[in-house]
Amino acid sequence: MGNQVEKLTHLSYKEVPTADPTGLDRDDGPRIGVSYIFSNDDEEMEQQQGPGQDAGDLQDLPEEQLQTPLPAPQQPYDPRLYEVECSVYYRDECIYQKSFSSGSAALSTYTPENLLNKCKPGDLVEFVSQAQYPHWAVYVGDFQVVHLHRLEVINSFLTDASQGRRGRVVNELYRYKPLSPSTVVRNALAQVGAKERELSWRNSESFAAWCRYGKREFKIGGELRIGKQPYRLQIQLSAQRSHTLEFQSLEDLIMEKRRNDQIGRAAVLQELATHLHPVDPEEGDGEPARTTSENATDVRGHLEN
Repeated sequence: MGNQVEKLTHLSYKEVPTADPTGLDRDDGPRIGVSYIFSNDDEEMEQQQGPGQDAGDLQDLPEEQLQTPLPAPQQPYDPRLYEVECSVYYRDECIYQKSFSSGSAALSTYTPENLLNKCKPGDLVEFVSQAQYPHWAVYVGDFQVVHLHRLEVINSFLTDASQGRRGRVVNELYRYKPLSPSTVVRNALAQVGAKERELSWRNSESFAAWCRYGKREFKIGGELRIGKQPYRLQIQLSAQRSHTLEFQSLEDLIMEKRRNDQIGRAAVLQELATHLHPVDPEEGDGEPARTTSENATDVRGHLEN
C-alpha cells in the first residue's frame, strides 16, 4: 500500500466507447495531480496444499512440518452465507444490484474449468472466495482474460487468473448499456502492460467495468467532488431492513462495496449494528438508516487500525 499520484480525466458523465482502432483511451483535457492511497485488494492467495497433493510432495519437508496436521478441506462456497445483498443508486437510478431473490442460481459459482464453457468474449468474470476481495477480469477469448493484478494490467489464462477460486459471469450486475463485445475486448487488450502511474483504476472491478461500459466514472478522479453525494450504497440487512451510505463518487462507493465483500456478510452486519445503529422501520419512521461517506470512512479506519 502506498501513495500514488494519478491523472484526472474529463469530468463528464458521457459514455466513452473507444473510437480509436487501437483501443487507446485518449483524454486530452488537463490533468490535476491527486494523491490516492491504494489498497492492494487483489493480492495473491496464500500458497496452500491442494486436496489433490499426494504424500510424495511432502518428502522434503522438515520433520516438524510433517507432524503438523493438514488444513481441513474448505466448505463449498455459498454466496448467501458470505456475500452482502446490495444496490447502488445514482440519484434515483439503480445502476447496480446484487440480489439473491431472483433465484438460487442467480449468483452461482463454478470451477474455473466449468466457467470456461460459459464465457464469451467481452464477458465480465468475477472470482470469489471467503475472506478475500473479489477479483474481476474481462474474458477476451481463447481461454484468456485481461485483468488488473497488483497494479499492472496483464493477460492470463482464466484458470491461472482464478488462483483456485470459483467464478461466475457478472454481466448483469451493472445496469449500464454495454459496449459491443469486440470493443470491450479491444479496450482490455489495449491496456495490457499498463502499470503503476500509468493506471487509471484503483481495483480490478473498476478496470473490468470500464472496459465493458466505457464510463469514466470508473476511473480515478473521473468525477467532480463538489460536496454533493449523489451515489448511494443500499445494504440489505433483511427482507424489511436496509442501511444506506452516501458517496461523492462511484469509485469511492466501489471501494467500500468491495471491502464489504472481503470482510463478509456476518462482519458487515455486526459492524453496522455496532457502529451505525440502523433503524428498524417498525421502530422508526419507515425510512432506511443512512450514513454519509465520511461516516463510512470513519468506520473503515477504525477496523483497520
